[in-house]
Amino acid sequence: MQDLGIRVLFMGNNFARLLYGLWITIRISLIAVALSIVFGVLLGMLMTVKNPVTKTLTKIYLEIVRIMPQLVLLFLVFFGLARSFQLNLSGELSAVIVFTIWGTAEMGDLVRGALISIPKHQYESGAAVGLTPKQVYRYVIIPQIVTRLIPLAINLTTRMIKTTSLVALIGVVEVLKVAQQIVEANRYTVPDAALWIYGEIFFLYFFTCWPISLAAKHLEKKWKTA
Repeated sequence: MQDLGIRVLFMGNNFARLLYGLWITIRISLIAVALSIVFGVLLGMLMTVKNPVTKTLTKIYLEIVRIMPQLVLLFLVFFGLARSFQLNLSGELSAVIVFTIWGTAEMGDLVRGALISIPKHQYESGAAVGLTPKQVYRYVIIPQIVTRLIPLAINLTTRMIKTTSLVALIGVVEVLKVAQQIVEANRYTVPDAALWIYGEIFFLYFFTCWPISLAAKHLEKKWKTA
């Protein structure tokens, strides 16, 4: 009977190493998403300010981040800025910075869209009953924005988790980097190790992102019918 390469998954601590690599991926994503939500809300509010200078600067920021591939930004921060300015940036910290920059742009645009989608009469109604501008935002606008943004923020999390696979190219030992190490170490003893290792990674990503995606769809459907 042919010796199946699936045994490579259970050799030594290979399976535990892959799970730890997945945790590194998720950790980078969660930190970047948390920061992106905070900065994205501020950016989105700034984008709605009726000031030509502010609008121009935020538009330039959005266009640069959207046009520039995340991999180029990773190389620019990790290999470019860190060395040029003698900064001691680890690969993981560089990844958090880059994905926060990207996530802030994405979240900021979502917040801007949510803000401008609120009918003007709701602002006027809040003012008519004696609420201050801050109270209008706190009690009228923000609750509506939150219900619209949470499903989108959850979707951003899944995109962030998938995109962080790029950090292997700057030396971060996340799940794909661990997989490469295992495949290389067993290249001669288990020639078809890549099939089983990368197949497992497929399922790890799937079962990590799928529940998050379902949660986003559930919340979006629930709040639309509410």
